[in-house]
Amino acid sequence: MDSYDIFTYSAVSNGLHAIAAVIWVGGMFFAHMALRPSVAVLEPPQRLALWAGVFPRFFRWVWVSIVVLFATGLGTVFIDFGGFGGTPVHVHLMLTVSLVMLAVYATIYFGPFRAFMARVAARDWPAAAEAQAVIRKLVATNLVLGLLTVAIGAAGRFWG
Repeated sequence: MDSYDIFTYSAVSNGLHAIAAVIWVGGMFFAHMALRPSVAVLEPPQRLALWAGVFPRFFRWVWVSIVVLFATGLGTVFIDFGGFGGTPVHVHLMLTVSLVMLAVYATIYFGPFRAFMARVAARDWPAAAEAQAVIRKLVATNLVLGLLTVAIGAAGRFWG
């Protein structure tokens, strides 16, 4: 690649990376800080049915965001920095935290989310509420990790 191609790749890649991060982290922020408190006034069957409509849509976007984040992030490592050896510390930190976030998300998706959807389908509201509470705690964990990663990404290039 010549320098123009690398510049163009980097500009597009960084833009897509930022959009994917906003979708995932912003979605968690909205769900946890705005939607969750707002639907607390609903009775459990209505509240849990609403979440059963929200989670699959949001989780599809999270999967897309994860693919974009890792593709653009690793592309940046190899194209902009020539591999992990030339990568700044903040990029290593972002990758490390993002791997933890991926593990937490996979835990949500393949565990309590599936249990939640099955319990809602069976109209087992107490069990659905228990699964949703686990999802809420794990999303809160990932929200904190996501905000930390955004802060590292935004400020890291100014370190030492």
